[in-house]
Amino acid sequence: MSRDHPENHNLLLESLGSASDRFIANNPKSLAQWEKASKVLPGGNTRTVLHYDPFPITIKSGNGTYLESIDGGIYTDFLGEYSAGLYGHSNPKITKALKKAVDAGLSFGAPNQWESLLAEAICKRFDSIKKVRFTNSGTEANLMALGAARAYTGREKIIIFEGGYHGGVLYFKKEPSPVNAPYQFISLPYNDTASVVSKIREHSKNLAAVLIEPMLGSGGCIPAEKDFLKAIRYETEQHNICLIFDEVMTSRNSSGGLQKILEIQPDLTTLGKYLGGGASFGAFGGKSEIMNLWDPTKPNFLAHAGTFNNNTLSMAAGLTGLTEVFTSEIATDLFNKGENFKSSLNSICERHSINIQVTGLGSILGIHIGTKKIVRPYAYNEHDLNRLKLIHLEMANKGFLFAQRGYMTLNIAMVEKDTNEFLSAFEEVVTSHKEIFLM
Repeated sequence: MSRDHPENHNLLLESLGSASDRFIANNPKSLAQWEKASKVLPGGNTRTVLHYDPFPITIKSGNGTYLESIDGGIYTDFLGEYSAGLYGHSNPKITKALKKAVDAGLSFGAPNQWESLLAEAICKRFDSIKKVRFTNSGTEANLMALGAARAYTGREKIIIFEGGYHGGVLYFKKEPSPVNAPYQFISLPYNDTASVVSKIREHSKNLAAVLIEPMLGSGGCIPAEKDFLKAIRYETEQHNICLIFDEVMTSRNSSGGLQKILEIQPDLTTLGKYLGGGASFGAFGGKSEIMNLWDPTKPNFLAHAGTFNNNTLSMAAGLTGLTEVFTSEIATDLFNKGENFKSSLNSICERHSINIQVTGLGSILGIHIGTKKIVRPYAYNEHDLNRLKLIHLEMANKGFLFAQRGYMTLNIAMVEKDTNEFLSAFEEVVTSHKEIFLM
């Protein structure tokens, strides 16, 4: 029977309904909390991505790689706060650093003892970053990097890529968002070398920057092909255009980010997520001649505001994380664990002729319906969206949390038992619904 046959569609809806009923029965307090919150928060939350159908589980605590809900459910966390939760929950070294910072004071309106040390640690890790500045989020980091590129080049236009996500006001789905910052964007298909080379040459006199994730995160965990990135690097150098790597997510893939693995150095890099040790954080850095535009001791400097840019919690936790916890050896080990985990998931699908694949690099992965090679984002039909929902709910019912769209991450607190249990549960889910997931 074809996967698009009406009977298959009906079976999917029945299975989804059954999984949803069990989910609701397991989480009555979370349902009540969501309904209560919806009276004062649009949709019951203040961060869109946290919502999923039929309603999100409310978490009361986390320890290591596990979360406990207000309903008493214990879950292995494969979402990892969308890559910000690299350290797991309540890492003792980071917790100690946070407590020390709280005791010293939260915000001074002045430089503090941690910020320059964190800057030194980042510059030491990333060869392309000679100087760095801090923000409160990856969104702010990308906005500041774009501002620097426009000021440095004296140009306005910016090349971005379909499916790219660079923050809440820099989200490039197929349809433009009215929330997006009103820059002069040129949107191009990801991993299309001929297209980007052509557009760079066409707009070179007015092009300030090319902003790109070396692996799409929100766009489906789709890696950029190395030749594609090398072509962009070559063309931007030829035309004095700033190349900005958004490594807010991917910087965890080695001690020096994905750019270290790729051996491609951008002019500017944006960072965030885990680098704040679990507290709010963003950073942008790169070549001295560009970053010096922000130096207030120089004439005609660019002003960079942000009350909490150097808040003591983010500075202390970030410094401890980079210098005492996330060593080069641990970064390499986590990357390898992620690659092995991805391979095991794909082996399950191949062994059972399941129409699913897992993409990504290292510890950031994405589940997709279909087995053809994926090189750029695409639109899911309703049937495939429901199949992803079914996987998500069945895995939640078994005690594993990740994004409903299939996005997941590993953290350094995970042990082999955690990934093995996930693999067993995943195999049980896709094989028990085999007719729905057959190729």
